[in-house]
Amino acid sequence: MRAVFGLVLIVGVALAGGAVYMARNYISEYQAQLARERQAAQEALANAKVDVVPTVEVVVSNRTLKYGEPLTKEDVRLVEWPETAVPEGSFTDMTILFPEIANGDRFVLRTMEKDEALMEVKVTKPGEAAGLTSRLEKGMRAFAISVDVASGVSGFLRPDDIVDVYWTGSLRGAVQGADGEITRLIQTNIQLIAVDQTAGSDVTGTTIARTVTVAATPEQIAALAQAQNTGRLSLALVGVQDETIASAIEVDQRKLLGIEEEAPKVQPVQEKVCTIRTRRGGETVTTEIPCTN
Repeated sequence: MRAVFGLVLIVGVALAGGAVYMARNYISEYQAQLARERQAAQEALANAKVDVVPTVEVVVSNRTLKYGEPLTKEDVRLVEWPETAVPEGSFTDMTILFPEIANGDRFVLRTMEKDEALMEVKVTKPGEAAGLTSRLEKGMRAFAISVDVASGVSGFLRPDDIVDVYWTGSLRGAVQGADGEITRLIQTNIQLIAVDQTAGSDVTGTTIARTVTVAATPEQIAALAQAQNTGRLSLALVGVQDETIASAIEVDQRKLLGIEEEAPKVQPVQEKVCTIRTRRGGETVTTEIPCTN
C-alpha cells in the first residue's frame, strides 16, 4: 500500500509540474505577443505623417470682463490659436493692445467671458472713455426717447437692439379736412445705445425703462424731436436676423375699422333754359327761346 501511495504521489507531482510549466510557457508567449503588437503600433505611429495645424498667438481674457472696467495686462494672456480660425479684429500682439506711448487706459465695451478673444470692437482706444461717445459712429448723434411699459416693449429692450419708431397723433390743424388720429411709421432700423442709464449689453431680466437713447443722423433726430413733441412715440422691436426694411405705413381710424369713405355725390348739371313772358289779354304766356350771352 505504501508503494502504491508513493507511486500516486509521484505521478500527481509530475502532472502538477507539467501543468505549471505549460501555463508559464503560455503566459510568456502571450506577453511576448502583446509586446510585439505594442512595438508595432508605436513604430506605425512614429512613421505616420502628422498634419501640423499652424497657429498664431491671440490675446484672450483671463477672467470675465464687464462693461466699463479698465483693461490691464493682468486681465489678459496670449494663447495659441488656429491660424485659419482667428476672429477678425483680434489682438495678436500685447504691444498693440498696450502701447508704450498711450494717452490712457483701455476700457471694456462689451462683456467678455474667460478665454474669449479680445477684439477691437470690444474695447476702447487708449485713453478713450467707455461712454456713449465711444459707441457713436461718424455722423451719428445720440437722442433720448421717452417710453413706458407699453411703448417700450414691456421692458424687453436692451442696448444694441434695433427698433422701428411709430408716431401716433392728430393732423387736425395741419391738414385741411383731417379728422381723428393716425399712426405712421416714421423711422426704421434705429439702434438703441442705452436704456435709462445703462449702456452695456449685459443686462439681465426685464427693465421698465423711462427713456431709451438711440443713435441717429441729425435729420432723423429732427424728425423724432418733432414727432415726440406733437404726438406719442411707440417702439417696435426688430428681430436679430431680420434685415427687412419696412415700407411707409399709415393707419387711421377708418382704415383700422375697414370703413370706406364715400365719394361725394355728383349733382347732374341742368341745362340752362331761357324764356320770355308775354301777356295776351288777361293771360301771361311763357315761351322758351334760345339762350344768348
